[in-house]
Amino acid sequence: MSYRRTRAILIKELRHILRDSRSLALALAMPAMMLLLYGYALSLDVDHIPVMVYDQDGTDASRNLVRQFQGSRFFEIRGFGGYGEIRRAIDRSKILIGIVIPRGFSGEVASGRGAAVQLLVDGTDSNTSAIAVGYAEGVVQAYSAEWRARGGMPPAAPAIDARARVWYNSSLQSRNYIVPGLIAVILMILAGQLTSLTIAREWEMGTMEQVLSTPLRPTEMVFGKMLAYFLVGLADSAVALVVGVSVFSVPFRGNVLLLALTTCLFLFGVMFWGIFVSAGAKTQAEAFQLGILTTFLPGFLMSGFVFAIDTMPKVIQVISLAVPARYFVTTLKALFLKGVGLHVLWPQLVFLAVFAGLVFLRAVSKLKRQKVA
Repeated sequence: MSYRRTRAILIKELRHILRDSRSLALALAMPAMMLLLYGYALSLDVDHIPVMVYDQDGTDASRNLVRQFQGSRFFEIRGFGGYGEIRRAIDRSKILIGIVIPRGFSGEVASGRGAAVQLLVDGTDSNTSAIAVGYAEGVVQAYSAEWRARGGMPPAAPAIDARARVWYNSSLQSRNYIVPGLIAVILMILAGQLTSLTIAREWEMGTMEQVLSTPLRPTEMVFGKMLAYFLVGLADSAVALVVGVSVFSVPFRGNVLLLALTTCLFLFGVMFWGIFVSAGAKTQAEAFQLGILTTFLPGFLMSGFVFAIDTMPKVIQVISLAVPARYFVTTLKALFLKGVGLHVLWPQLVFLAVFAGLVFLRAVSKLKRQKVA
């Protein structure tokens, strides 16, 4: 491989990138725009749950229970009414839970026999409903313990006292979990798209035949084109990381050099993949569609960014082993939240390096066949 010819391709591509100032500005602004949009829009936190109360008892005990729900940050009481109002509110998606306090509630509580509270739940979103029910049961149990203590009754002792201590994300904010994975998905989409059009554009402009007729080797072409867009990818990575830490306040506990190494390996692999896709496409539209199909969908659905891979069907789990975003998501979450080092993350780095090497060889082989043809 000639350094002079590789440098010539690099300079050519850099000039093309700088000449198209609008596309360059969009490429640099896109990570921040996407991260802000998805970072604020995607949230797994369940709070401010809309609730309607049907208080059939109308006593101090029932009103105290309602105040418990009003004082919780997880619930927001939208009104009071009967079964008909609760049903209509659920049908129109105005509330998620209806709380029904039956007649004789205060007497049952005072007697120590225990009282029942009915929860009418909209189960359309099963995950959110299950979490909301758990929060509601926690409020009721806390109120029950407070009432027993007020009445001088001993608290009901559980057979096992489980005490949880949350590591790495003690506040349990979904933003700390989502943003690192979102950075990986955004970089996979952008890096793949940046290079997936480069060779297809040469075919459309009619200059690819001229390039193939020169002494330029496929290795030099692939490496030169990749390096030009690699510089843009590094700038995108820096923007995404700064936004994640400064805007969303996601803690970073890992090693910066290890983060830089992992990011470079990931960008190498994804950009080589984009060139491989572009080498097999004759038009930019075809290359764009193939790029989206092979970067966005696997990166979003099979990387563990939102959906746990362990819960997927076995076939999908096997396919996800070939998705580089899966390993980059794992690495970013570990570096941001856990602060682990190379002794833990070396399998992810080995895969990213092997993936980059294999895709580079495939892209070179594809161009060699075209040069011979």
